[in-house]
Parts: sequence; C-alpha cells; structure tokens
Amino acid sequence: MRRLILARHAESELNAAGLLNGDASVVVALTERGREQARALGRDAGAVDVAVHTGFDRTRETAELAWPSAPRVADADLNEISFGWFEGTAWGDGYHDWCRTAGPLDPCPGEGESRADAIRRFVGGYRAVLARPEETVALVAHGAHVAYVLLALGGQAPVPVLPGIPPAVPILVGRERFAEAVELIEAWAREPAWA
Repeated sequence: MRRLILARHAESELNAAGLLNGDASVVVALTERGREQARALGRDAGAVDVAVHTGFDRTRETAELAWPSAPRVADADLNEISFGWFEGTAWGDGYHDWCRTAGPLDPCPGEGESRADAIRRFVGGYRAVLARPEETVALVAHGAHVAYVLLALGGQAPVPVLPGIPPAVPILVGRERFAEAVELIEAWAREPAWA
C-alpha cells in the first residue's frame, strides 16, 4: 500500500436512530441518505485498487456503493468494539459516562470488550492494510478507527472519549504517515493508560 483512503461508513439505520451497535450479526442497512453519502465518497475519493471493510453490513454496503468495481476484502480485526450491556442503547444512555470513567483495560459491562483489547485488535487490521500489495487502498471502518488514526496523525495517543467523525468523508493518508500513526497506537496499546 502506498496510499490509504480512510473513511467512516455512511449513515446507517441505527446511526439515524442514535443507537450503538457492536454486534456484526445484527443486520443494519444504510439509510437512503447513507447510500447517497457512500456514492459521494467514491466520487470524491476517486478510484481505488481494493476496498477493505469490516465484518459489518454498514461498512460493506458503503464500500460496495463507493467503489462498485473494486475488489472488496472484509477484515474482522477491524470490527466495531463489543459494547456489552450498552449494545442497542443510545450513546447518552450510560456508555458516554462509562467511557469517561472506565480505564482502558476495563471491559464494557455485560461481557463487552475493553478499549485496549479492541485497539490491539484494530492494530492487527491496520497492519494488514499496510501489508496490502495494491497501491491505493480504501479502508471503510467505524468512527473509532478513524478517530484513533486522526489522533495519532496529530501525535496524540487514544483518549477515553473520542471526537465525533462524520460519515463517508474520505481522508487521504500516505503510507509513511499511516505507518507512524499505527506505531503510536500500537505503542500505547502495549501499556494502555489515559493521559
């Protein structure tokens, strides 16, 4: 990979309802607005050699609509965090407060995943993207992936509450900068602590 186009998936039905979804077995389609956002993503970003997406319908559908003629590859290492008891709830119905107060190694209550474990898994997916032989790779992922990479591109380690990421906005990153960002995220994941 020499060039990465990173984007959060387009608006899904659960995004529109304001609900969390970290279970890939739940079928969640894009909204009509989301489908138009996905098409615009492809027009704005231009052609890619391969589109990598997570195991979630919303990322696959975004990639399909954005780059209908490009090969697509699913990578479960990049799946959304498992939200445990917060699955299907609104961001403000407890998860936001939990994010602010829980440590990075604390699993989401209800057999969810810790943010440190999720980030370690994400790093495996980022490394697989870096190892791709294609020149231009699109990565359609979830808001957390984009936020962690953007923070790292700015020299900042993961934080407990992530900034919001707009749907289907392409971010162009060269290989070296993406590799540096992944190194920073991976270093944090070896000894996770909020600053």
